[in-house]
Amino acid sequence: MKFEKRDAAGIPAPQEEKTSQGGNKPVVVYIMILFIAAFLLMALSFFMHQRSNTEALGELENSVSTMQEVQATQEKIIDLQDKLAVAEEELDRVNEKLEKAEQDYAASEKSLQEEKDALLALYALQQNYLNQDFDACVQTIQEAESAGLPAKLSAISETGLTAPAVRWQQLKSAVEAKAEK
Repeated sequence: MKFEKRDAAGIPAPQEEKTSQGGNKPVVVYIMILFIAAFLLMALSFFMHQRSNTEALGELENSVSTMQEVQATQEKIIDLQDKLAVAEEELDRVNEKLEKAEQDYAASEKSLQEEKDALLALYALQQNYLNQDFDACVQTIQEAESAGLPAKLSAISETGLTAPAVRWQQLKSAVEAKAEK
């Protein structure tokens, strides 16, 4: 139980206040220091996060630019592949044309050689006929006909002379007429 001071009338005397500004001052200072420390820690945390975010943003920008470069390279590759496909198609068409031209050339060459052989047979027949070697004429006619050469002779003359096919028939008829005698 506490004993209180009483005045003469028995009313307790007001106590002196011990809680003056001097007693609360260390608590307020302590709280202020805590708030300042918390603020400094928050500021430090903010700057650390800001730095971390800046670094992450830089890495992301590098990644984005790298991805853009990769995408541009891929687009170039696709474009080149398309051009290659077009060039390969063109090459195939040109090769087909070349093959056809080579076949046409071979056919022309063969036809020309057959016509040349037929003209040589006609020349040999004329020479044998002029030399009156009718046995050689008959042999030339048989060899030429077995090779199908008279069919290769032109029936049209471009120089105004007798056409080779007509001359062949004339010589053949003359040789057959001489052979019958």
